Amino acid sequence: MAVTASCPSCGAPVVFKSAASIFAVCEYCQSTLVRHDQALEDIGKMAALVEDRSPLRLGAEGSYKGVHFALIGRIQIKYSQGLWNEWHLLFDDMRTGWLSEAGGEYVLTFAQFVPDALPPFDDLKIGQRFVLASQTWTVSNIENAECVAGQGELPFKVGAGYPVPAVDLRNGANFATLDYSETPPLLFIGEAVDFKSLKMANLRDGMALPDKAVEARVFRCPSCGSPMAARSKDILAVGCASCGAVVDTADQNYKILSKALGSRDEKYVPRLPLGSKGRLEDKPVEVIGFLVKQCRIEGIEYDWREYLLAAENGTYRWLTEYNGHWNIADVLSKPPAQSGSMELADVRWGGETFKHFSTTPTAQVIQVAGEFTWRVRRAESNRVVDYVAPPLMLSRESSNKELSWSQGSYVAPAVIETAFQLPGKLPEPLGVFANQPNPWGDTHQRICRLFWKLALLAIALQAFFAFISGGKLLLRQELHFAPQMLEESVNTRDFEVRDKPRKITVRNTAGLDNNWIGLDLTLVNKTTGEAWPASRELSYYYGNDGGESWSEGSRDDEVVFLAIPPGTYYLAVDPELAPEKPVAVRDTIEVFTGGAGWSNFVMVMIFLVAFPIFTRLRHAAFEARRWAESDHAPVSSDDSDDD
Repeated sequence: MAVTASCPSCGAPVVFKSAASIFAVCEYCQSTLVRHDQALEDIGKMAALVEDRSPLRLGAEGSYKGVHFALIGRIQIKYSQGLWNEWHLLFDDMRTGWLSEAGGEYVLTFAQFVPDALPPFDDLKIGQRFVLASQTWTVSNIENAECVAGQGELPFKVGAGYPVPAVDLRNGANFATLDYSETPPLLFIGEAVDFKSLKMANLRDGMALPDKAVEARVFRCPSCGSPMAARSKDILAVGCASCGAVVDTADQNYKILSKALGSRDEKYVPRLPLGSKGRLEDKPVEVIGFLVKQCRIEGIEYDWREYLLAAENGTYRWLTEYNGHWNIADVLSKPPAQSGSMELADVRWGGETFKHFSTTPTAQVIQVAGEFTWRVRRAESNRVVDYVAPPLMLSRESSNKELSWSQGSYVAPAVIETAFQLPGKLPEPLGVFANQPNPWGDTHQRICRLFWKLALLAIALQAFFAFISGGKLLLRQELHFAPQMLEESVNTRDFEVRDKPRKITVRNTAGLDNNWIGLDLTLVNKTTGEAWPASRELSYYYGNDGGESWSEGSRDDEVVFLAIPPGTYYLAVDPELAPEKPVAVRDTIEVFTGGAGWSNFVMVMIFLVAFPIFTRLRHAAFEARRWAESDHAPVSSDDSDDD
């Protein structure tokens, strides 16, 4: 049941909706009030909240796993790179929780007691893995933050400068925070949530869209005097487009985070001008920041561009470009669970297997322009590990304080041109990019599917013709050739070829035993006397050499006579026996009408298989070009010789 009391400072009513709420901030005079049953004690003033692009506000409502909740309190926490919000939630089942909001990412957690001893704050490192609450966690963020403001109902005292040493942990979709502001530390466990899944209502009017008109701060660059602007309080750094200086907008004197570019420093012109508005994946975005990063590998410098986009519901997206290759990138709220020691291993995420492509030990910012939600500065650097499953890419970026994952999706330049309605064409891509789709991939699959269809058709046709024109036995006869019969020609019985000219196959099977026999065959038309001669030689030898059996030759042989017209025929056989072994030889002669031919079928299959082989080779050549740019480039024989 809600408890209402009067603020001792200004007399305004203060409502405690949750029995767990001990402190509240008067929304009229910003006094921090502590509850003693129904008597309130004023313990000091609370700093005013910094307005930002958040669509949330006190009184907003939503639903999580079917349970309704309301936002009853809020604190703002400042860290080295900016601010984030922690919203205090009261559920209808009287549970309380926290909804963390940072850079458009939303994480819902609940306080949880565990008997395990929690690791000391100073002992934790980015990427470290340990078991807590029966789960294996990876340290993703370490911050010596401080609470700078609050409002509404809170379960603990807050105030400007209230220290909040905190460590974020991730385990796939699960999220945990260790809060070292108290002893023993507090543990909050939950998960990253999609904003739309919370079904929020009573939001701030118009704050969900990037084109919302907000009060912008206009000032001049402390370095060159050029006009600069920051659209909202959550913009913490602005890069001067004129001189390259980066200014801290949270500092009332607009402190320079990094100095202006020197006259010799190469300047990059953004291909997407700051302020460009468009639609990516049918969602509105606006280009608000531009930076250039550089790495050096084996003495060669590689540069790429990154564009920060303001998107819906206070979220942000990225566009990256290297040598004309573009990617849409989003920071993952539910990253893969992987430790730094296993960075060369494949990563399984989202139903895809991503292969390690490259590791960049130092990716350094060399140019900044526009607005950013953290205190970016030139010369800041991090470690980047890329994994690919074209057209997707996973990137793991880490520093000594933070670990994050993002997913990039490859897009053609034409998509960017259309999305932002650019007046001219973007440069054509150069080379092959890490997650660029293989243009021969779909072609190869289509050709393979077509090959199997045509191959099955060819097999079916061959089987059909073999069935309707299958070979028919016209004659089967045994002949005996003795040495004393060498001067005699032997004629077979008559057989008949009917209906139309046919292919005739004559098969001889001789009983050879380490010898040979020559056969002069003549196919004779008994009526017309027309003859078709053929000569064959059969040999078969076998033996044992050193305990190993061997054989050569064959006892079988076939001869084919083509286009033999209808009529009555016989075979005249003139044998020649091996003089070195003059023994009798038994020969079985079989005459068939020829079945369907196989030569045409074989030629068709060779023709068909040439196409998938060609596309496969082209596909492999493209992949070879891709991986030549990776940490796993194949080593040529010349390279091996040089070593």
